[in-house]
Amino acid sequence: MVTNFAITGNTEILQVADAVAREKGIPHESVVAALKEAMETVGRKKYGHEQKIRAEINEKTGEILLFRDRTIVETVSDENLNLEISLKDAQKLYKEDAEIGGVVSDPLPPIDFGRVTSQTVKQVVIQKVREAERERQYIDFKDRIGEIITGVVKRAEYGNLIIDFGKSETMLTRDQMIPREAFRVGDRIRAYIVDVRRENKGPQIFLSRTHAHFLAQLFAQEVPEIYDGLVTIKGVARDPGSRAKIAVTSSDSSIDPVGACIGPRGSRVTAVYNELQGEKIDIIQWSPDLATYTVNALTSKSKDAVVEVAKIIIDEDRNLIEAIVPDEQLSLAIGRRGQNVRLASQMVGWNIDVISESDNSTRTIEEFNRLSALFSQMLNVEDVIGQLLASEGFKTIEEVAYVPLEDLLSIEGFDEELVNELRSRAVDYLEEKSRQTRETWQKLGVAPEILELPHITDELMVQFGEKGIKTLDDVADLATDEFMEIFAGTTLSEAEISEMIMKAREHWFADEPEQKAAEA
Repeated sequence: MVTNFAITGNTEILQVADAVAREKGIPHESVVAALKEAMETVGRKKYGHEQKIRAEINEKTGEILLFRDRTIVETVSDENLNLEISLKDAQKLYKEDAEIGGVVSDPLPPIDFGRVTSQTVKQVVIQKVREAERERQYIDFKDRIGEIITGVVKRAEYGNLIIDFGKSETMLTRDQMIPREAFRVGDRIRAYIVDVRRENKGPQIFLSRTHAHFLAQLFAQEVPEIYDGLVTIKGVARDPGSRAKIAVTSSDSSIDPVGACIGPRGSRVTAVYNELQGEKIDIIQWSPDLATYTVNALTSKSKDAVVEVAKIIIDEDRNLIEAIVPDEQLSLAIGRRGQNVRLASQMVGWNIDVISESDNSTRTIEEFNRLSALFSQMLNVEDVIGQLLASEGFKTIEEVAYVPLEDLLSIEGFDEELVNELRSRAVDYLEEKSRQTRETWQKLGVAPEILELPHITDELMVQFGEKGIKTLDDVADLATDEFMEIFAGTTLSEAEISEMIMKAREHWFADEPEQKAAEA
């Protein structure tokens, strides 16, 4: 804030400008521009707010000159008498070569800088200097997003900290601080720059000590191999103040990325551990193989135990990974309140479901029995054939009907005659099921043209009928989120639902020209 600002003479104007520029670290030209605007404000107060006042300051003497500017127009309107002058008058009173669009200036008497005038100038300059400070602050920090900066705690306000960075200060909010950490005035503090944005109240610097990238940047500062690009951080997940996981890899086969991050006698990871108020850190080896990466991500060192994953099952359709672990390690793999598996999921980018070996065995047996019974009943075959199909990985009647012939012939004990009979029975079953489903939605009164929409099946037609959606207009009236709410658990994606609805609406637009022609 500008202090001791009082104008007593012209030379003091330049002294004030220099002092403010040095104090606030902003360009001298910005302060002079603020002074000019302040003088123009004072001029409008004295000579009328309807006037266009322009101020000039002599950079050598500090002399202040005020002018009234008017724009040259062909004919002056009554409401703009103070802002415009006619071309005829301009050529007569000022210069013969005056042109429309030009400006003529009338010098105004100097202003007597009394107490009130000085106060007005001070207020305007203070405001403009603050704006210049904020702009400088934005320029200084806009290219530093993603960096760690160090400052000093200036004061605390309702749990939030005001951090001083020398020429700038900003706020670190309570929710972006690590739980249970405390700082006092004068303490040095490091924080991660999440974003820098222009807002109505000025540029805002958003800081965080809980952001996952804060951990990554701390390791980059402590580990020279990361700074040099020999070790790369591939994933980070944090539960601030409690536990974190970081995945690293190396472009140099001679460098152990995990060992590099740990450092001699654990010095590097200990430095990060201390900065994060004792946050436990699992450093793991990244792998391009999803299964291997998942196994590494589930690693959780607790006392002397290490998670051992027996099996990984990847379900791409559901974006789900199932990790099978020994029964005695189930709680360790899941972690306290699910923390370990949650952090591993964040690292890998897939949902991870941890299952004990006994539960997986029970589930496998139940699924096998279900599929065996399904095949035996639907295909009207002996139990042993249903069991063989289930044991070979077949899960639906559709697979039996349409998989390549070789896949069925590869099953021990299956000859060509049996395979052809199974495929024939599977096709007959599917056709009969489709016929019954079609009869069902027809009885429900669903319009056949709905079946022509993309991603529509006979089963969905039945669901439409049960929900009272029976015409193209009924489908067209739906919104995507409404569809997902009505048909909870649908396998259709939002994009597919949207495509279906937009296709149903096409007839609305196709009818518009005919309707307009009929009205005409």
